[in-house]
Amino acid sequence: MTGSWPPDIYTEPQSDPNTLANLGPLRPMAGLWLSDTAVDVHPVVDGTEENQYIERMELQPIDPQTNGPQLFYGLRYHTHIVKPGEVETFHDQVGYWLWEPATKSILMTLAIPRAQVALAGGRAEPDAKEFELRAERGSTRFGICSGSFLEEAFTTNRFTIRVTIHPDGRWSYDQITELSIRGRAEVFQHHDRSTLRKISEPAPNPLAAAAIATDAPRLSPRTLTT
Repeated sequence: MTGSWPPDIYTEPQSDPNTLANLGPLRPMAGLWLSDTAVDVHPVVDGTEENQYIERMELQPIDPQTNGPQLFYGLRYHTHIVKPGEVETFHDQVGYWLWEPATKSILMTLAIPRAQVALAGGRAEPDAKEFELRAERGSTRFGICSGSFLEEAFTTNRFTIRVTIHPDGRWSYDQITELSIRGRAEVFQHHDRSTLRKISEPAPNPLAAAAIATDAPRLSPRTLTT
């Protein structure tokens, strides 16, 4: 996933303020979502444990982002997970889903409050209903960075997430975090899967909201939901 950049690496391209109309395969994921049938398979001291979890995920459009000539449209996300009947956080994660139309690239950043971050990447067509992103330990492009304890005791070698957009408007993810665990000879496949149903539509990104408020001709409430 390398770009062919022009000699001028400073000049920014023209962008559309309506992020929702330019998200490519990420567009169906925008909004507020809930799942109460998600499943997590993780390591425990005497082997493996499987837990059902309840997930609330919010994905809101951000203004277009540039790195010189590079242009991204994206969603800022937050996922909060608890076990059924509990209030204690089981998992919390924040980051961005990004779509680069010029290269048909999808990127996902993630950060969790256990001292770990990652950047995963993949490619897809703008109308794709399935796509996969990967990150690998040691990569300086799409990699994984962990704090001292996780790096030494639960080394994350690889992260893979596969997204499926369903015809009924729901979407699912199936993700594998490959771990080398101290004291175990075999590699452990930490597996999470969830199917989310929409409970609220996304809000317009700030530029889009401002364009609507000023009756800008390029953007109307109708085109906002394109």
